[in-house]
Amino acid sequence: MRTVLVVGATGLVGSHCVNLLLTRPDVERVHILVRRAPERAPDPRLVVHVVDFDRLAVPDLRVDDAYLCLGTTMKLAGSREAFRRIDHDYTVAAGRLAKAAGATRSGLVSSVGASERSMTFYLRVKGETERDVAALGFERLCIARPSFLDGERRERRPGEGAGIAISKALAFTMIGGLRIYRPIHARQVAAGLIADVADVGTGMGIFEYDALVRLAAQTPG
Repeated sequence: MRTVLVVGATGLVGSHCVNLLLTRPDVERVHILVRRAPERAPDPRLVVHVVDFDRLAVPDLRVDDAYLCLGTTMKLAGSREAFRRIDHDYTVAAGRLAKAAGATRSGLVSSVGASERSMTFYLRVKGETERDVAALGFERLCIARPSFLDGERRERRPGEGAGIAISKALAFTMIGGLRIYRPIHARQVAAGLIADVADVGTGMGIFEYDALVRLAAQTPG
């Protein structure tokens, strides 16, 4: 029986992580860190922590696994500084909290093309986040690198919606090295993370489209 932490639990991938984890018989408790209590049916295994991510602290937290699913867009963040604070600073702080709480395994939602050496600000921040979460020293770190995420969002993202529609229409043309850019449903990303974090050995794994789809097929629910 494992106790897990989900950060970004009201987001597209994070919400699927929570739902899938609550169906697993080997999960005893799911802790989530949120800015405000989510509107969802109560579950005796779900523990909600309303926190200030700028002063992140959860006394007496003990977990085995952590799922780091925080993320935003430049438009929603409003500035480069705000975007980096959410995608990098909050994520690394949450990873550090989880590690201090006993977590040995973690899953991180990143992006296809992430690299700390990227010329693109968005991808560079994602790469720096990968680097700094890896430096925390989890025994197992699964990094998911999806392209466009399909699924029902809480907030409207018209530009992204158009991008997903175009990508889905052209997905059949994305073959060979282009397959990593195929759109993928957020549930598949969540299921892939859970399959790896729950059942795979040690070290770090980076998973893009095909690997996430394959892992997702191993996760019931």
